Amino acid sequence: MLGCAPTEKKEGTGEYIDDTFITTKVKTAIFNEPTLKSAEINVETFKGIVQLSGFIRSQANIDKAVSLARGVKGVKSVKNDMLVK
Repeated sequence: MLGCAPTEKKEGTGEYIDDTFITTKVKTAIFNEPTLKSAEINVETFKGIVQLSGFIRSQANIDKAVSLARGVKGVKSVKNDMLVK
């Protein structure tokens, strides 16, 4: 079963499903926040670490997006690569 075993740079099948679920939950949380434009924020997850990127209108919106992502169950940490435009 080495084909499904995780490595340092590659996820196993279960981790991929978990990461997909986390990404969906983070995107939903951002989409449901009326002060944020979800189209501006890209969300990627690898081994429970969420990376947020994009060009955002204000630092307050960046802080809000990071806070929402941290509040999602299963998120180990959030890497903020968003920039104010």
